[in-house]
Amino acid sequence: MSTPESWMRRALDLARQGAGHVSPNPMVGAVLVDPSGEVLGEGCHGRFGGPHAEVEAVRDVEARGHADQLAEATLYVTLEPCSHHGKTPPCTDLILARTIPRVVVAMQDPFPEVAGRGLARLREAGVDVRVGVLEPEAKRLNEAFVWHVTTGRPLVTLKLAQTLDGQIATASGDSRWVSSEASRTLVHRWRAESDAVLVGAGTARADDPALTVRHVNGPQPLRIVLDRTGALPESLQVFDDQQADRTLAVIGSSAQPAYAGTLLARGGLLLRVPECDGHLDLRYLLTVLGSGDGIEQPIQSLLVEAGSGLATALLAQDLVDRLFVFIAPKVLGTGTSSLGDLRIGRMADALTFAESAWEPVGPDMLLRGYRRAV
Repeated sequence: MSTPESWMRRALDLARQGAGHVSPNPMVGAVLVDPSGEVLGEGCHGRFGGPHAEVEAVRDVEARGHADQLAEATLYVTLEPCSHHGKTPPCTDLILARTIPRVVVAMQDPFPEVAGRGLARLREAGVDVRVGVLEPEAKRLNEAFVWHVTTGRPLVTLKLAQTLDGQIATASGDSRWVSSEASRTLVHRWRAESDAVLVGAGTARADDPALTVRHVNGPQPLRIVLDRTGALPESLQVFDDQQADRTLAVIGSSAQPAYAGTLLARGGLLLRVPECDGHLDLRYLLTVLGSGDGIEQPIQSLLVEAGSGLATALLAQDLVDRLFVFIAPKVLGTGTSSLGDLRIGRMADALTFAESAWEPVGPDMLLRGYRRAV
């Protein structure tokens, strides 16, 4: 039986199709349904600068030859319709022009230029508006967008892959591979859906990672490498491969990296960040990334593929918003632990999650831990 929840769930599924393609916009899906519960049309926001989900859904209705039924339809949409002129006209204008009488919305848009104005405009025009259907799911889907709008910082997802006994490498430093091929493929999907992927100097030096999207189809995120002293070798892939123009090296205020000339010549970027107690100021860095100062655009979503040191620093400073941990059915006994000392002396003070879920990925288990409530 069709219900508002089932139609909104379909709209959320459509919205997910925009992952990795619409940032800094949110992912949005829309479904138009007739009074008997038949789908008239549907659509999603598929690319930044492209038509919004409501526009695509109306176009789909018209392409199916159902335009005359819009005056009796219900629009299910995952985010409040916009009421301002941006890269596209206001979606509220379209809804009113097509005389759509009912609109069901999952969540209000936190973006200051919308923030309830779209809902108010529709209600003032006599549209029956309902808000809050599957709201938690919609907020979680666009968690990066909401977090960036409200804090100015990117949503930080820390990814770890460890053995059953918490090791990310053997005692000799060998780490290929802790997790399964299925898990690594999923990580490539996360890369494609993120604005940027970040590693520390230790991981860059030990693994020489490419940080590219290879196992799935999708856009290449900005690659960020932390190198406080500027001592990483210029032979690393991220500085000298075909994707070097998608590399940002973050260095200390006095660092003089040997790779600077090569990186800049290939279109890459250098960003100097102040230091705090002998380390890069990570909170300052996230603020700069969120603002977009000195880089191509603001970073909304940041995937961190960290070693123990960087992972511990981010958690200790409460800068991790989502912790995704693959646990492989392997035991090493000794090696490199996934985390260092967080200075937690009581179990009652352990880091916990507002929401968490386990799922199998090939032979591994994946914990998705969400530190912030939505």
